[in-house]
Amino acid sequence: MELIQRNPDVDAYLAASETIDHEHPLVREVSDRLADQHPDAYSYAEAAFVHVRDTIPHSMDSGDPRVTWRASDVLEQRTGICYAKSFAYAALLRARGIPAALCYQRLTEDDGSDPVIHGLVAVLLPGESAWARQDARGNKPGVDARFSLGEERLAWPVRPELGEVDYPELYAEPHPAVLGALKAAQDRAHLGRTLPTDL
Repeated sequence: MELIQRNPDVDAYLAASETIDHEHPLVREVSDRLADQHPDAYSYAEAAFVHVRDTIPHSMDSGDPRVTWRASDVLEQRTGICYAKSFAYAALLRARGIPAALCYQRLTEDDGSDPVIHGLVAVLLPGESAWARQDARGNKPGVDARFSLGEERLAWPVRPELGEVDYPELYAEPHPAVLGALKAAQDRAHLGRTLPTDL
């Protein structure tokens, strides 16, 4: 699948915003700490991925009722669903001048029921000609997502026969349906009932 930049200006994928607030002191602190140990762009991008994947539990896995949607809050509260964790990873990348985009899949249950939008990050490392999608949602039994610039190592490859979709668009900011659901949620249980099912 060919990924499509919605904004042709790559600088849009470096910008700070209310959601991807990479100028926040906490985001900078985490970024600086990771960069001290991983000074080149590739090893930093992988270390930031592992940090978000492994040290911030996915709230649906952990049962945490809190809903986070700002990158700095995800890092501070150490909880979030896939969208929120994607915002945190994108913020850590952008903090080091690495373009990061938000992208999405539509996934279903094994019988094709209960569709839901799943959030990913695409990274464009120096010297690379193509974006590479990463899935920092967090591993669990049956899920083994890894950082990769070659063959994708996502949590769930799509199954088109079940109506699952890889959306090719790369967003500089969260899709409005995604951010709207996060901001409107009273808690994680409420969010679970109101997750977007299509883009």
